[in-house]
Amino acid sequence: MQLYNKLSAKERAALIDEAGTDRLTLSFYQYAHIGNTEIFRNHLFIHWDGLDVLGRIYVANEGINGQLSVPAPNFLTFKEHLDSISFLENVRLNIAREQDAKSFLKLKVKVRNKIVADGLNDNTFDVTNKGVHVDAKGFNDLIEDPNTVLVDMRNHYESEIGHFKGAITPDVDTFRDSLDIIEEDLKDHKDDKKLVMYCTGGIRCEKASAYYKHKGFKNVFQLEGGIIEYARQVEEKGLENKFLGKNFVFDHRRAERITDDVISNCHQCGKPCDTHVNCENQACHLLFIQCEDCASEMNNCCSAECKEINSLSFEEQKELRKGKGNSNKIFKKGRSEALKYKQ
Repeated sequence: MQLYNKLSAKERAALIDEAGTDRLTLSFYQYAHIGNTEIFRNHLFIHWDGLDVLGRIYVANEGINGQLSVPAPNFLTFKEHLDSISFLENVRLNIAREQDAKSFLKLKVKVRNKIVADGLNDNTFDVTNKGVHVDAKGFNDLIEDPNTVLVDMRNHYESEIGHFKGAITPDVDTFRDSLDIIEEDLKDHKDDKKLVMYCTGGIRCEKASAYYKHKGFKNVFQLEGGIIEYARQVEEKGLENKFLGKNFVFDHRRAERITDDVISNCHQCGKPCDTHVNCENQACHLLFIQCEDCASEMNNCCSAECKEINSLSFEEQKELRKGKGNSNKIFKKGRSEALKYKQ
């Protein structure tokens, strides 16, 4: 029985075009205690592959994290299958604001040690003992309180293009980097401040809320459903939108626009811009912000060196890459000396 994806992204894209069916991009997560993760992983793959679900799903002993695309006609069947799993019944599904039939081009269901890497080795820490969830209105009210500290639990390249007004935005590359930094910065306010956190869809700040409760913070809150759900509620209920700019997402779209504010700049020329791209040189593939003018001038590359390499034939580029591992820049998300205007 097939338990892994066999089609290339190009082949899958062609099939999506041929089908001509609308697809829904969505995400969900749930922290739970899962026993045999391999069996659960295979169960999900078999059912979802049959529904033509595509996406990236992580399963671990601590729960599940899914970002995926479902053919619109199969959505109800997909939802029924989720509801048949006890700890996923009525789980919140964050539906993307901007739909793209090709947001995902493969189905990948992977077993991981954790669904959110945190670098923690503390067996007394219970990730299900989470903080208080608040909706968009409750969140707006909380962040107006002078005794509230608002913290963005995302990474620097995410908050750079969009964040809530007045939020602390740690200059970090990974979630695990932010945990100790925030605890150290707020260690004197464990009793007297309200710690309010947010992230893309809720999964990181939910783990963070449990972690900070474990560390002795008395008043811990998180934005229910993250920025994705906040934007939906603001629009649906006519609330004041306190978010500025774009919400970074982890699929081919890279971001959803929440407001018209452009709060970042092109990393190459400095003009206002909030469009993330990957360097066209496949040996680099650096994620950075690039405007249309610089994209044209630099042939979609991050540096003159990459531009020169990218002008070579495929075989020449392949030869240059032979025997070399991926550049560390791939994982630095915009941190490169070649980018003059990186904030």
